Amino acid sequence: MARDKAKVEAVADEPPKKKKGKLFLVLGILLALGGVGGGAAWYFTQSDTKSAEHKEKKPQPPVFVTLETFTVNLQADGGGEHYLQVGIDLKVTDPTVVDMVKLHMPEIRNGVLLLLSSKSAEQIASLEGKQKLGAEIQEQVNKPLNTNVTGGKGVTGVFFTSFVIQ
Repeated sequence: MARDKAKVEAVADEPPKKKKGKLFLVLGILLALGGVGGGAAWYFTQSDTKSAEHKEKKPQPPVFVTLETFTVNLQADGGGEHYLQVGIDLKVTDPTVVDMVKLHMPEIRNGVLLLLSSKSAEQIASLEGKQKLGAEIQEQVNKPLNTNVTGGKGVTGVFFTSFVIQ
């Protein structure tokens, strides 16, 4: 019993333990807030950089020029007379090319008209024939635009908006 009494007195004589739990709690909260603040700062600085890069690399919307409808006689292929009525839209590289197309419109229409009238109904009736015709029209339209001088700017696509063979 004397031992138990000595232990009780020894425990009573010790100074009360400081509560380290509150200190750790406060330090933990401060550390967490610092981490969240640092992470937020990093996130917002990175997203600003990415959005600035994204704005610089944002592709330009496509620009189209609509040509008036062409109606031509096709070459006779033994089956009688055939007519072609076609609507064409040209996809151009940028708005400055639109002005060049308008400036050279008589030359462009003449070239396309001669090209269309040189075809027979059999040549342009198939999908491959239409695709080949589109490539030929693109080449014909780019001639007066002189794409070698303008740094390759010109017509990049030809789209048929209507295509009727009679």
